[in-house]
Amino acid sequence: MWRNQLKIALATAALCASGPARADVVTHLPTKDNVVALTFDACEAGKPVAFDRAILDYLLEHRIPFTVFVTGRFVQTNTEDVSELAKLDFVEIENHSWNHPNNMDQLPLETVRYQVARADEAITKAIGHKPQFFRFPAGNYSAAALAVVEGLGYKVVHWSWATGDPSPSESRDSLVRRVQALTRPGHILIFHINGRGVHTAEALPAIVADLQKRGYRFVKLADYLGLRAPALSAQMRAADRDREMLALKYFQQTARGPRPLGAPLH
Repeated sequence: MWRNQLKIALATAALCASGPARADVVTHLPTKDNVVALTFDACEAGKPVAFDRAILDYLLEHRIPFTVFVTGRFVQTNTEDVSELAKLDFVEIENHSWNHPNNMDQLPLETVRYQVARADEAITKAIGHKPQFFRFPAGNYSAAALAVVEGLGYKVVHWSWATGDPSPSESRDSLVRRVQALTRPGHILIFHINGRGVHTAEALPAIVADLQKRGYRFVKLADYLGLRAPALSAQMRAADRDREMLALKYFQQTARGPRPLGAPLH
């Protein structure tokens, strides 16, 4: 069965590659380097959710560069975790709308603007600087909605192909095989880190090990797109290292499963 699913996925990827591409929506890093961008969506529309700590703790323990696209609602629920995560130089926090409407291609443009701007405000307050990348919920956008987002100073970044990790039918082995078969240099991978990736935590270590064995490096989007962080003086680098160590200590103290929402830190 999985062979049939894999054939369908490969055929879909080939079809997408042969069709016309929009330069405005990034689905591939502009490089032939043997690199991959690991990106994760942290969606919250209504019910409060938290980080999938099995995924997050693995990424932090191994210091794997990654990007998280967060909704404003998710930031509102997980402000402290997001703030601490943003102190790590191998992590990016980016905009995924305020409350994840899947039909932004059909919304009034003022509503599109509101979704982006309100999330921007929440994220900027939490991480101390403005995000630079935006991802449309479910990947749905219109030319007019895209123009609104770009007018707000964002570069829109989607993914090279969908892993489908929210589906219970995508087992650990299925996810691993799909990544092995479809990943190419410069690809942008998408997973979920808010509990929607049913088997992502199980699959991720095998995915990372396989890609590293094949010579891939993991990079942040800003390494190839948008603005990179400015060069720092030796004194500022030392201060950043101290801040990063404290942030990692924070996550180590709260590791081993998600902390109940509102629970105090120990």
